Amino acid sequence: MKAPELPDTAMLSAPLVIAVSFAYLLLLFAVASWGDRRAAAGRSVIGNAWVYALSMAVYCTAWTYFGSVGRAASSGVWFLPIYLGPMLAMILAWLVVRKMIRIAKTYRITSIADFIASRYGKSPALAGLVTLITVVGIVPYIALQLKAVSSGYAVLTSPLGAPSPQSDVWWRDSALYMALALAGFTMVFGARHLDSTERHEGMVAAIAFESLVKLLAFLAVGLFVTFGLFASPAALFEQVRAVEALRPLLLFDQGQPFAYAQWTGLTLLAMLSVILLPRQFQVMVVENVDERHLKRAVWVFPLYLLLINLFVLPIAMGGLLLFGAGTVNPETFILSIPLSQGQTTLALVAFVGGLSAATGMVIVETIAVSTMVCNDLVMPLLLRRKGSAQRDDSDLTGWLLGIRRAAILLVLLLGYTYFHLAGEAYALVSIGLISFAAVAQFAPALLGGMYWRGGTRRGALAGLAMGFAFWVYTLMLPSLAKSGWMPDGFLAQGLWGVALLKPEAFLGLRGLDNLTHSLFWSLLVNTAAYVGISLWRQPSATETSQALLFVDVFKRTSQVPPIFWQGKAQVSALLPLAARFLGADTALRLFSGYAQRLGLTRVEDIPADAQLVQFVETQLAGAIGSASARVMVASVVEEEALSLDDVMRILDEASQLRAYSVALEDKSRSLERATSELREANQQLQSLDHMKDDFMSSVTHELRTPLTSIRALSELMRDDVDMASAQRQQFLEIIVGETERLTRLVNQVLDLAKIEAGQAEWDEAAVDIRAVAQQAAESLRVNFQEAGVALALNLPDGVPSVWADEDRLMQVVLNLLSNALKYAPRGKGQVDLRLMDTTDGVSLEVQDNGPGIEADQQAVVFEKFHQVAGEAHYRPGGTGLGLPISRQIVEHFGGRMSLRSVSGEGACVGFTIPHSTRTGPAGQKDR
Repeated sequence: MKAPELPDTAMLSAPLVIAVSFAYLLLLFAVASWGDRRAAAGRSVIGNAWVYALSMAVYCTAWTYFGSVGRAASSGVWFLPIYLGPMLAMILAWLVVRKMIRIAKTYRITSIADFIASRYGKSPALAGLVTLITVVGIVPYIALQLKAVSSGYAVLTSPLGAPSPQSDVWWRDSALYMALALAGFTMVFGARHLDSTERHEGMVAAIAFESLVKLLAFLAVGLFVTFGLFASPAALFEQVRAVEALRPLLLFDQGQPFAYAQWTGLTLLAMLSVILLPRQFQVMVVENVDERHLKRAVWVFPLYLLLINLFVLPIAMGGLLLFGAGTVNPETFILSIPLSQGQTTLALVAFVGGLSAATGMVIVETIAVSTMVCNDLVMPLLLRRKGSAQRDDSDLTGWLLGIRRAAILLVLLLGYTYFHLAGEAYALVSIGLISFAAVAQFAPALLGGMYWRGGTRRGALAGLAMGFAFWVYTLMLPSLAKSGWMPDGFLAQGLWGVALLKPEAFLGLRGLDNLTHSLFWSLLVNTAAYVGISLWRQPSATETSQALLFVDVFKRTSQVPPIFWQGKAQVSALLPLAARFLGADTALRLFSGYAQRLGLTRVEDIPADAQLVQFVETQLAGAIGSASARVMVASVVEEEALSLDDVMRILDEASQLRAYSVALEDKSRSLERATSELREANQQLQSLDHMKDDFMSSVTHELRTPLTSIRALSELMRDDVDMASAQRQQFLEIIVGETERLTRLVNQVLDLAKIEAGQAEWDEAAVDIRAVAQQAAESLRVNFQEAGVALALNLPDGVPSVWADEDRLMQVVLNLLSNALKYAPRGKGQVDLRLMDTTDGVSLEVQDNGPGIEADQQAVVFEKFHQVAGEAHYRPGGTGLGLPISRQIVEHFGGRMSLRSVSGEGACVGFTIPHSTRTGPAGQKDR
């Protein structure tokens, strides 16, 4: 592919780029300050699941922002495994992250070194080794961020394709001042306190903001290249396919046998890195405030990775088409392409995006590494000083904060020094993957410790040491040798001239790229040493106790966890110890809160038992790490060494306590259920009592009305012996009617009482309901004719029989027809009797064209003695028991009553009874 001539491009002035860069850092400062103010006001920013998910995008560093395009320009789609790994890790292994979060919250763990050391008996040696590996692996990675920013600055302020200008004196190097500015920012928002319960609210808010900035900037350039320069993705890739040298970049195999081992190795490496990188541990685990936020991050973080990589290949291919190969550094295409088209503003926005990617990584990484350096390297040295553990009156909070701030500055200066010395060396270009391989060595000890109780401190130490040694020999040293920093003879001849010891073909293993080769051997010996030595020697009592707390963390945190400590302690010794590292005010507040939870008013009354010792040690772990906290607590208490028998005894006691707790909870729930049932029964009795009073009142009223009429008419006839015969006959007819009404009322009350008491007699058999309906209509036909009300029958043949009492069913139908007759208008009334066969059974409905029933009255028409209110509904002679009795009869046969009505348009009352499913002789009684 012939390289085209480089176009004349616009340059930006150095003062403008520097001003914009520091303006952006000031904006970050403002965002972080706002986050801290919100936290102080009780309105946490990081309590939002979106902020948590965006902060995880700190994974995408300047190596992602610039390096992915460069890798795509040389290797095509082979930039993908670095992002497929994290996607798979979050989707498939989020339960692992959730367990890490629960462990870290429960035991106040503040770094990955503290996490691993705490699992294996809170070993200072193990914590120190993890910290050393981290520093060696991460400092070059920080240098890479400074290099990316420096290269971007050079592209913006130099002619296109010109070599990057080198500063002749260190104090004129802009990268130095960038490192110092980031150190200051990190000190202000990442090293202000020692209590792990106080989150880095401002820092997390700034990181989430930076994640948005770099994503939007990258997408802006991608859209410009894809649609601005080449019209569409299809047009862009069509041009790429037309160039023979570029065509293989679009293929997975690129014209060669597909390197499955390399693809798998890169994906696995990225999966481990997204969990084990110190900055990822910081934002995912330490800064997490709610485990539920992980549910959103599980899909938001992979989506973010998809979006930020969407235009990597188009930008890389567009740059190669525009500039050709070898003329412009592909890692700067994201800046060079807009500059070549005169889009200086877009180029500046892209630079700010890259600056954002670099600063986000540097800030979080230095916070995490400085915490590890302070807690796991410097603190153990301080504690070894003679008398340091006995000076109870010395407040070390200022010292600890100073150590962390110095560590932040030191880490950044080490990164700058590495960058300044390495320049454009091979080692710096590949340092991203090399750093990933370094932190991958934590995987066996960390993951094994979370799920395997048998892992031991010796096994973890041996595994980490062996894995790190192989990483240095098979990956780091070869990269240094290829950079010209050391002789490279051992690469071709092997160590001491032994061919089997070639670092890139160890024991004759060939066919793998150097990264996959190193990852294979380092993780193999790491895992083998970890498992083998752990099986060789059984864990100590302390290791066993910590293993139980880690492996069974969900079980332990859901109940009262066992406390693996025995000995003697004093509040008067533990309180000053906490004050030394947390501050006097904080320590007193913690102890006062602890006393209140125990129901005590004075700190001095707190029992100095194992619970208090664990409480103090856990609080100190958040400030100085679990290993140093164990050492300091041991210096002021009289601890008795635990044996494995002691551990098992404590576990048995904890199990018994859990069993007692479960039993008490069961009894408590039983008492609550009994109380609830008694309360419901009492309410039911009260309701029945009210119903009885209402019933007696209604019956008394219904009896008094006809009796009053009978008595009055009888007294009139007794006192007036000369009453006319016609008048006397009228009174007698009224008395007979009221007597019949009384008889009917008494019979209905008795009938309803028998039905409700279950003492009614039922002659159940298969009943032809059509015949029942026909007979009921015929018995009332004269009544309908006298009232001038038309009765229409719709009784189709073939309706199935129902299992019921024929006489009781006749009583229901007669009641419905009588009600409809009473309410149908005289002279123009219309009543329809309908019979239907439905899937639920046989349905019978009686429809009238009377006044209808208001909606608020429909729910109570089936209640005893209830008659619909209003003048339009008043009918003399009703008892209000017809429908309640009908409902009881229908429900006895497994059916249900129904009512449909619109006020002013009549009512439709009916019932549905299931089809007959039983057979038997007619008249068989079911009592």
